[in-house]
Amino acid sequence: MSTVLQNDLYLRALNREELPRTPVWVMRQAGRYLPEYLRVRQQAGDFMTLCSTPELACEVTLQPVDRFNLDAAILFSDILTIPDAMGLGLHFEPGEGPRFSNPVRTPADVRNLPVPDPMDKLRYVMDAVSTIRRELNGRVPLIGFSGSPWTLATYMVEGGGSKDFSKVKGMLFSDPSTLHELLNRTTQSVIAYLNAQVSAGAQSLMIFDTWGGVLSPANYREFSLGYMQQIVDGLTREADGRKVPIVLFTKNGGQWLDVMADTGCDGLGVDWTTDLADARARTQDRVALQGNLDPSALYGSPERIRVEVKRVLDSFGTGPGHVFNLGHGIHQHVNPEHLGVMVEAVRELSARNGSTQESAPGLHG
Repeated sequence: MSTVLQNDLYLRALNREELPRTPVWVMRQAGRYLPEYLRVRQQAGDFMTLCSTPELACEVTLQPVDRFNLDAAILFSDILTIPDAMGLGLHFEPGEGPRFSNPVRTPADVRNLPVPDPMDKLRYVMDAVSTIRRELNGRVPLIGFSGSPWTLATYMVEGGGSKDFSKVKGMLFSDPSTLHELLNRTTQSVIAYLNAQVSAGAQSLMIFDTWGGVLSPANYREFSLGYMQQIVDGLTREADGRKVPIVLFTKNGGQWLDVMADTGCDGLGVDWTTDLADARARTQDRVALQGNLDPSALYGSPERIRVEVKRVLDSFGTGPGHVFNLGHGIHQHVNPEHLGVMVEAVRELSARNGSTQESAPGLHG
């Protein structure tokens, strides 16, 4: 699988190397704001069929790379594939998002959870990774991902999305040992799942801790960060003779960036509520930073989008280690042309010394 990587800016940014410009990609870049995605989604019939059909997952993964010439592709999948493979009965209710038919509420429920073999119940994800990697043919790196154990547990216990997290927080305070057992099983599942993605061809990994920000500082360290630390320690960190960088992202987690950097990860996602200059100071340039344009900025005029892009670039400042991204996933109703404006603004405004060399010779992905 060792093809020459034509554009390795993203991987080099996570290694904090000096680059000719700042690389850019977007969370949820393969999704509902693109008309070409909606056509394939309609062809698939439902969301899980789209996720579980490798050729279709590959097609929608490549759509934003083709349209915007982004610097990375991210696997099209869902963070809830692991709980689904554990037998929780994932389904999607129109207008309500994901739901589980069999939520996890008791110690017996937790004890009965299997740690799924990623090459069995999740084989469709690995087939998608290998298909995407083949079709990319070295254009840009492929990012694999998972939800964090805490975030997966919130959905598994709540039975779907939640506004107050009363059930999972109720378990945290009334039966923490059961929650820890659930998090242990989920952690082992995530480690196996992500390592299988690397074996299938993923060249970087990202862990989405979407709901870590709803925890108190002490509970964040105990119930979220501690398990992400186990994952970082358990992941394959090199493949094809090259480092596999790991990025952690806790939404609303700006106050914890320093302890997140202590895990040994390579990069941290930063949402739009934290200034990148403050994030750099907090992490003391020990890790790369990814972010952090407010996704709603893409509703602005092209001129305003350029202003906001410059604001983010200026906030990070000079020196290596920045991957431009939104501070969370792109919104469904954004005009795709506005994302194009953002991408071009990043390329133009971050260009350094007029250099056009975008990939170091002789490196392989």
